[in-house]
Amino acid sequence: MMGYTEQINEAVQYLQAKGIDNPIAGIVLGTGLGKMVEKISIIKTIEYKDIPHFPVATVESHSGKLIYGTIGNTTVLAMQGRFHYYEGYSMQQITFPIRVMHKLGIKKLLLSNAAGGINLDFKKGDLVLIDDHINLQPGNPLRGLTGPEYEPRFPDMSCPYDKGLSALIVEKAAAQDIKLKKGVYTVVMGPNLETRAEYRYLKIIGSDLVGMSTVPEVIVANQLSLPCAAVSVVTDECDPDNLHPVNIEEIIAVAGTADGKLSNLFAAVIESL
Repeated sequence: MMGYTEQINEAVQYLQAKGIDNPIAGIVLGTGLGKMVEKISIIKTIEYKDIPHFPVATVESHSGKLIYGTIGNTTVLAMQGRFHYYEGYSMQQITFPIRVMHKLGIKKLLLSNAAGGINLDFKKGDLVLIDDHINLQPGNPLRGLTGPEYEPRFPDMSCPYDKGLSALIVEKAAAQDIKLKKGVYTVVMGPNLETRAEYRYLKIIGSDLVGMSTVPEVIVANQLSLPCAAVSVVTDECDPDNLHPVNIEEIIAVAGTADGKLSNLFAAVIESL
């Protein structure tokens, strides 16, 4: 059976043969967040299913395409749809595209997601810059990987989200008059949403947001010394004392309403890289 490193190399070679050459920025688009693609002057679109060893997105609203193109003078590689632990993928499969994009040459990574707002100051449709995270998932994408290409084995996580890139997001948000909040994102396994007691627990441990993605990708980015930053769209308000049933259609719809705002913000950030 082909090893993980060989799988990464084969995917990289396939994409290079398709003309993907030294992208500067990588983008991961979360649930209900796809308008960013309209900002890209597309050079090439490749279906995940055609890329060797790439997982395939199984979640509605994750279209499963890798998009290569430019925003301003910056070449970008955008993942339209990501992978989650709850889909049954391993942590190494989830983060496979990050390693592939890094090997293709990306210098910065921007991530987005849809998240529940634990902080009661956060309202539906708010954009929140992730300042730090808490990992409650039962696995780690670095587990079991050894060898020089997987060093450092014990990456420092004292500042997982790049200060410079985060400051640029804050600056561009202010320029566009976008009220950008800041918070701590907690990642859980999913796919079910949380109970009232779980929301109380998440608040007690210091969470402002809760979601089911992003953190594995950020861990790998930190191991690779790849500067990354992430923005959540608040799609539901998680007040345990006033909790209403919510479904994935509503979450996708709310994400859709904030999608344009987030796309404008990311585009401005990428243009200035």
